[in-house]
Amino acid sequence: MRYAALATVAVAVATCVAAPARAQDVAAPSRPSATTTTASDSALEAQTTAVASTLRCPVCQGESIQDSPSDLARQMRIVVRDKLRAGNTPDQVKAYFVSKYGEWILLDPTMTGLNILLYVIPVLLVVGGLALIAILVRRWTAPETTTQ
Repeated sequence: MRYAALATVAVAVATCVAAPARAQDVAAPSRPSATTTTASDSALEAQTTAVASTLRCPVCQGESIQDSPSDLARQMRIVVRDKLRAGNTPDQVKAYFVSKYGEWILLDPTMTGLNILLYVIPVLLVVGGLALIAILVRRWTAPETTTQ
């Protein structure tokens, strides 16, 4: 039983160590040389980077598809680039991914509908906690009144 647990841990560690190495071994898509890159390609790449930085990677979840080394993120970046090249605006590209994955795919969700609660509830909890602390401190430090 002990050896099975050690084997499981060893496999998990090997997977974590090997994943970045495999990501580096994957050949990067061929890019045109710097001398053949035009201004429109540079603008397209800048736009692709900007949009990809706002979309969450479904595999890594804490990273954008721009920063993620996963294959799915790479494929999503290609879709972003293709849609921008086809003439879609960045908002249309984001809307496409929201239609496929839901608003969860956005790293910075919009403040509409129930999402407002995600922004308001923490603030209300902090304000309520501070008010409770202030009330308790005033009660503890208030002089005791005795009636005779």
